[in-house]
Amino acid sequence: FYMVKLLKRGVCNSKGDVRQTHRAGQYDESLKHLEALQEVNKEDYKITMNRAVVEFYKSDQTTTGMLKQTLMAMKNQVHTSAEDVDGLDDVENSLLYYNQAIIHYHLRQYSEAISIGEKLYQFLEPFEEKFAQAVCFLLVDLYLLTFQPEKSLHLLAVLEKLSVQGSNKNGKGENNSSNKEGANQKAEFAAVIEAAKSKMHQYKVRAYIQMKSSKACKREIKSVMNTAGNSAPSLFLKSNFEYLRGNYRKAVKLLNSSNIAEHAGPIKTGECVRCMFWNNLGCIHFAMGKHNLGIFYFKKALQENDHTCAQLGDGNTKKFTGIPMCALLANKRYELLYNCGIQLLHIGRPLAAFECLMEAVQVYHSNPRLWLRLAECCISANKGGSEQENKGLPCKKGIVQSIVGQGYHRKIILASQSTQNTVYSEGQSAAIPVASMEFAAICLRNALLLLPEHQQQDIKTENSSKSSSQSGSTESGSENSDACSGKGQDADKFLSAAPSSPLRKQEVENLRCSILACSAYVALALGDNLMALNHAEKLLHQTKVSGSLKFLGHLYAAEALISLDRISDAIAHLNPENVSDVLMGILTSDQDQGSDKGDEPVESSGKQTPLCYPSSVTSARAMMLFNLGSAYCLRSEYEKARKCLHQAASMVNTKEIPPEAILLGVYLELQNGNTQLALQIIKRNQLLPLVVQRVSPDSGKKPIQPFQSVNPIQLPSSFTQVQRK
Repeated sequence: FYMVKLLKRGVCNSKGDVRQTHRAGQYDESLKHLEALQEVNKEDYKITMNRAVVEFYKSDQTTTGMLKQTLMAMKNQVHTSAEDVDGLDDVENSLLYYNQAIIHYHLRQYSEAISIGEKLYQFLEPFEEKFAQAVCFLLVDLYLLTFQPEKSLHLLAVLEKLSVQGSNKNGKGENNSSNKEGANQKAEFAAVIEAAKSKMHQYKVRAYIQMKSSKACKREIKSVMNTAGNSAPSLFLKSNFEYLRGNYRKAVKLLNSSNIAEHAGPIKTGECVRCMFWNNLGCIHFAMGKHNLGIFYFKKALQENDHTCAQLGDGNTKKFTGIPMCALLANKRYELLYNCGIQLLHIGRPLAAFECLMEAVQVYHSNPRLWLRLAECCISANKGGSEQENKGLPCKKGIVQSIVGQGYHRKIILASQSTQNTVYSEGQSAAIPVASMEFAAICLRNALLLLPEHQQQDIKTENSSKSSSQSGSTESGSENSDACSGKGQDADKFLSAAPSSPLRKQEVENLRCSILACSAYVALALGDNLMALNHAEKLLHQTKVSGSLKFLGHLYAAEALISLDRISDAIAHLNPENVSDVLMGILTSDQDQGSDKGDEPVESSGKQTPLCYPSSVTSARAMMLFNLGSAYCLRSEYEKARKCLHQAASMVNTKEIPPEAILLGVYLELQNGNTQLALQIIKRNQLLPLVVQRVSPDSGKKPIQPFQSVNPIQLPSSFTQVQRK
């Protein structure tokens, strides 16, 4: 906080005493001087503000709420606002607003802090160098916290100019004055400039990391290591840089080499370094595909965060009452819960992930990606694992459910498919946050509502600083403010997705496609076929839909149409020529990974294609043919269905033939009157080739082959179920 210089008549002598005693930590003496000053000028709000600041420091910075109320009352007293730019021309009023911005910053009210800081930025010239530098550093930090690196880089360039100008002015002043005080001021200012240079290099590294600019970041990393040495902040930044390049092992080595024990605690720095250490290890192992190790480190980070919160406050990790203001930003509980939820979802523990993400969504409720992850937790929890499905057939062995009777009366009972219109949360409201499909539909609806509409995207791109509640930046008319606002960056980033980085335009489109695909799946599971068809058609009409989601869109639309008894329309969607690409990975254009990858090889991300998803275009087309055969079967076109079935079977390996396809073959043989051949298909657990089908099973004396051991194959939920009479 800055204290106002008291330059009123009759108080000049006491003014120096107040500033000296405040700097020395003698707050009782400062209060005595301020009381004496207030007796002379009772209506001077500046004395009241200085007194409030001194009392705040005297309470070890624990009365943040009281100080905020005092500053707000003084703001109303002087009848100025941040919108009144003329009122900010007064340096003393600017100090009042700067103090308010500091409180907003520590309370994580970044939009309000940026609004005040950008107004102050327009009047840097009347300010003294130290205060102007403080305003710029505050805005740089705010821009980085709100993922606006271009703006922060512009301000860092301004800071470099201020440092050069300040050192030149200070040097001229020393030549004119030979007293000891001037020399001390010059030495103090030189130390401040030197510390500011190291700080600026660190800010530049953070900005380039957010921009994923490896070459520029590598250049600045050298400057950071030269100025700050092997300190914990510099090693953390270098580890983050190696993580960005994909050198995960080197990133882990750098983290382990940092001496976090020597770092100051959260009371002084506002950061829990041990919590950040475990969290970064979790992120690195997540990128390496080692999800169990990742969740282990994230849990360690949560434990460290809760321990720090218990030391700072009253033991309550959710509410900070009576703790120093500088330590308010040390609580990273909800960011860690977000990371834990995503990691648990990858491990295959959707219920645990749901609990973590439900707590995180209370803070980050405007993040559409987080609502999609919640819906994915609900889908995974109701779908079941890969080894045992709750819905549908688990594997080929599960075709035969039981055998009843003996001899001539021996009957084989086949496993039945799951019925639609399943009620997942019977007897309670769908809005209750439980991992049900009904709640998944609500989550997906929220995610869609948070995305900008197509016709409004161009408008929101131009005015992104107004539309993003997290960025909180406002446009101004002056040239300095326009340069500071960084409109070029806002044109690319315009949708906040805290705690992760903002969504670019292409990422928004990819997210929209994913939400529509999940919405169609959930609607099918709930038996709402019209809504499923609507979502699937919207997905297929997206301009930049990926090949994998396009494949799913055709399957979901076909299944909905079959349930609506529109077989002809479904057959059009099941055309194998509709499948051209099934790659699941989506490469983003913002990845700046050039040839300077480093000496160590890049680790594999560990992402695996799920068993239910086709591994190639051929497998996907075979799956479409299996479904097409089911559609023909529903129209009693059994010969076409048989051709589709055997054409698909010839395209894939025997182990890749799903159990539903075997049941379809059994159904077709029963419709054709070949009961013995249907029994052969069941016993062998595979579709018989055409040559074998022409031979009567009673003509030869070849022993019947026993059941073959087939690995479980998980099918996509969109596979059209065969209806049997």
